[in-house]
Amino acid sequence: MDVKIEPSWKRQLGGEFEKPYFSQLTDFVRHEYATGTCYPPGPLIFNAFNLCPFDKVKVVIIGQDPYHEEGQAQGLSFSVNDGVTFPPSLINIFKEIALDLGKPMPTSGNLTRWAEQGVLLLNATLTVRAHQAASHQRKGWEEFTDAAIRALNARRDHLVFILWGGYARSKKSLIDTSRHLILESVHPSPLSANRGGWFGNHHFSRCNQYLAEHGEQPIEW
Repeated sequence: MDVKIEPSWKRQLGGEFEKPYFSQLTDFVRHEYATGTCYPPGPLIFNAFNLCPFDKVKVVIIGQDPYHEEGQAQGLSFSVNDGVTFPPSLINIFKEIALDLGKPMPTSGNLTRWAEQGVLLLNATLTVRAHQAASHQRKGWEEFTDAAIRALNARRDHLVFILWGGYARSKKSLIDTSRHLILESVHPSPLSANRGGWFGNHHFSRCNQYLAEHGEQPIEW
């Protein structure tokens, strides 16, 4: 199957495109987009991969599925388009960056700037039906994105995997902690963050310290 995805990722994940689950997933997604409103827009489904080639990845931030309201999702976990009101989780991410690094709240929630520096903003599920959270879960996307995590784990060294919340933390079993750094905490959503364990986790400075220790340029968060 000829999937339009960044070439280095196609080399790493091309085998997935030939598996039965991916053919079934493709049929499902095409039907959903043809018969209703889904997010992100079709050309942005693989945006996280297209903006962050396999050999350029330094950091992986794992989300669950895309935002499901109009104009929000752009194929990057936690990110929204320019001009879109910041979702609560993103506000808390920016608040922690301010606490950790002293940076002011940005004017845009568009995290393309992170992706272009090597942050793979990976949702486990890459599509969603409008206004219906989790509507495309357990259709095959998770198998595909787990394959991406496994490829990074096996073929790259000294990556930082940032796991926020129970779902992201369930991916720990895919990661070799002798070769990579895992940073984990509660989810930045208000329900979780306000119970404690989010603010003050220092994930952004700890990530940059690890990158610098291994000869990589830190991320400009």
